[in-house]
Amino acid sequence: MAAKITIVGAGNVGATAAHWAVAKELGDVVLIDIVEGMPQGKALDLAEASPIEGFDSQLTGTNDYADTAGSDIVVVTAGIPRKSGMSRDDLLNTNAKIVGDVVSKVAAHSPDAFMIVVSNPLDAMVYVAKEVSGWPKHRVMGMAGVLDSARFRYFIAQELGVSVEDVHGFVLGGHGDTMVPVPQYATVTGIPITQLLTQEQIDRLVQRTRDGGAEIVNFLKQGSAFYAPGASIVQMVEAIVKNKKRILPAAAYLEGEYGIDGLYMGVPILLGAGGVEKVIEVDLTAEEQANLEQSAQAVRELMDVLPSPEELRAAN
Repeated sequence: MAAKITIVGAGNVGATAAHWAVAKELGDVVLIDIVEGMPQGKALDLAEASPIEGFDSQLTGTNDYADTAGSDIVVVTAGIPRKSGMSRDDLLNTNAKIVGDVVSKVAAHSPDAFMIVVSNPLDAMVYVAKEVSGWPKHRVMGMAGVLDSARFRYFIAQELGVSVEDVHGFVLGGHGDTMVPVPQYATVTGIPITQLLTQEQIDRLVQRTRDGGAEIVNFLKQGSAFYAPGASIVQMVEAIVKNKKRILPAAAYLEGEYGIDGLYMGVPILLGAGGVEKVIEVDLTAEEQANLEQSAQAVRELMDVLPSPEELRAAN
């Protein structure tokens, strides 16, 4: 029986994730949005590509959460981007309400699903999802590390003029300006980039990775990245659906790992049919640990603005 994958939010990120998911035949996809007609139109358009591309996954576009019932995986992309004149706190509270409402509805219809949160500010929104759903930490995670790491790997490959397939690496920390690329674990076919690039080159690539999302926004003028985020979501979905036991960077709830407690942060995880099956702890240099703690502090500042867990649950 095919897995049922619900994607909440039929904008560019959600629709692109749906495209990648059905192209890989990971399961049947339900695309849901509050805008009438948009998920239906995008789902039908994508379904009509199936005879050409040769995938048999079923697509449903809907505005009714009843159609999401029995989902195995729920991906939450709902939320608004920051607008001119809007403070960070305004964005945080607005999206917390949106994510809280969405999560309460999908959790009611699919109480046994795994949830991947993509909404921003990511590290705070995945915490909202965990608290509102009441689900255990292994079933609620955030997608950002796969995306940030993919950007880091691409920039390394371009700098060295090598295939992206041979470049591996990951990014730790919160999804934002304080993310922590870890050059000592970035390799090209096992060769550390510290042996292939100068410190000046590495520092430049690290900073470009941190600015990766903003760089695309600046090019587009309106809107933000969606191809790579969509592919990143689907890599996580595939790891769960196929029980691939991938070690991927993702926002996981930490309870003492890396010296951090009670926060969602980007760390390497073992991702399989059990969701977040393990948080992988690696040795960090003193500088990397300090940068990770700085990133954690930035996430704590977001958390301080959020309503309490009790208020979040009561509101939904």
